[in-house]
This record gives sequence, C-alpha cells and structure tokens, in this order.
Amino acid sequence: MKNKLLGLKTFGFASAGVLATLSSAHAQSTANVLLPHDLSPWGMFMNADIVVKAVMIGLAFASLVTWTVCAAKMIELRGETVRAKRRMRTLDADQSLAHAARDNADGRDAVARIVQAAAREAQLSGGVFDDGLKERITLRLERVEAAMSRRIARGTGVLATIGATAPFVGLFGTVWGIMNSFIGISQAHTTNLAVVAPGIAEALLATALGLIAAIPAVVIYNHLARMITGYRALLSDASAQVLLLVSRDQGRRPLGMARAAE
Repeated sequence: MKNKLLGLKTFGFASAGVLATLSSAHAQSTANVLLPHDLSPWGMFMNADIVVKAVMIGLAFASLVTWTVCAAKMIELRGETVRAKRRMRTLDADQSLAHAARDNADGRDAVARIVQAAAREAQLSGGVFDDGLKERITLRLERVEAAMSRRIARGTGVLATIGATAPFVGLFGTVWGIMNSFIGISQAHTTNLAVVAPGIAEALLATALGLIAAIPAVVIYNHLARMITGYRALLSDASAQVLLLVSRDQGRRPLGMARAAE
C-alpha cells in the first residue's frame, strides 16, 4: 500500500511537471507568435498601429519641413545681410540724398528700397527740404522697414509651431500605442515581458520622433530670430543714414539761399 501511495505521489509530481512544462512551452510559443521578428526602428514602424504610423509619418514630414526652412532662410538671410552691408558702405560715402538715390536706383534689396522711398518722397515734395519732409520720409522708411522685416521673417513661424506641438503629437502616438499594447496583453492572457515590450517600444518610438522633430526646430528658430534681429538693426542703421543725408541737404538749402540773397 505504501509503495502504491508513493507511486501515485511520484506520478502526480511528474504530471504537474509535465503540465508546467507544457504551459511554459505554450506561453513561449504564444510569445514567439506575438513577438515581432524585426525590432529595428523600421521594423517597429511597420508593426505599429495605423494611428501611430500616421503620427510618425507626420513627425517625419515636420522634421523635413524644419530642415528645408532652415536651409532656405539661412541662404536668404546671409545673402540679404551681405547685400545690406555692401549698400551701407556705399551709403556712407554718399554726400547727399540725390547721390544715394543715383547709386541705389537699380537695387531691389531692402537698403536700396529705403533710399528709393526717401528719394521718392523728396521728389513728391518738390525738393523742399523742410521739417515736414523729414517726418514724411521717416514714416515711409518705417513702412519699408516693417515690410522688409515681415518678408525676411516669413516661414519662421512654422518652426515655432513645430517646436511647440511636435512633442505633444509624439506623446499622443505613445499613449495610443500603449493603449493598444494593454489591449493586446488582455487578449493574449499573458503578462510575459516579451509580449509587452515590443508594443511599448513601438509606442515610445513616436515620442522619440516627436523630440527629434521639436528640438532642432526650436534651436533653428532661435538662431534665425537672432539673425533677423541683426538684419533689422542694419535696416535701422540704413534709415538713420538716409535721414542724416536729408538733414544734411536741409542744412545746405538755407546756406544756398543766403548766398543767393547776398
């Protein structure tokens, strides 16, 4: 009897061991079925949910827009700054507004337009250099400066928008992906880390892409903002130089009239 009981107990332990082994093998096979074979960034993108894929594609497009705007605005700003400095050297050598207008007659850059606006107002005023003319020229120069500043800053608002919203868009993709991962866990009836990890990794990839899109956008926006500020300072210097020429011409007129009276 004792031997029979011992045999039954041994058989029970063996059966339990076999069942545990089968259960572990079944769980491992389930994990292998659910586990993606490619855990590279591209593989995780291909295995992600359609919403997460859309978020990733949108963030990749935003990153492409960031670098495109960066290249375009850097080339534009450097070119405009070089032209403005060259015009400023010519403007410093001019003795009167008429000389400055002649030197900048064919220019299309910002400083040339500032000089042309001042010359146009002097022409409309009949060559009378009084205090009213100086005020009118100042108003014209302010309008030209504002227009050139708006033109040179065009496109930088996109960088600010991307820098502010990309992390939240990536976070949305992460939240959506983690929700799908938990739904998959409940359907698989297992908490095996090999089953849970790939879905969470795919979800976190959206946040990583959001940061990749946002950080360069913020850095580039700040750098362009500093360059635009320097460019606006050049335009202000050009306006001040034009007003100096107007004041110089205004001082010559009374002297000429006095000599004519003598």
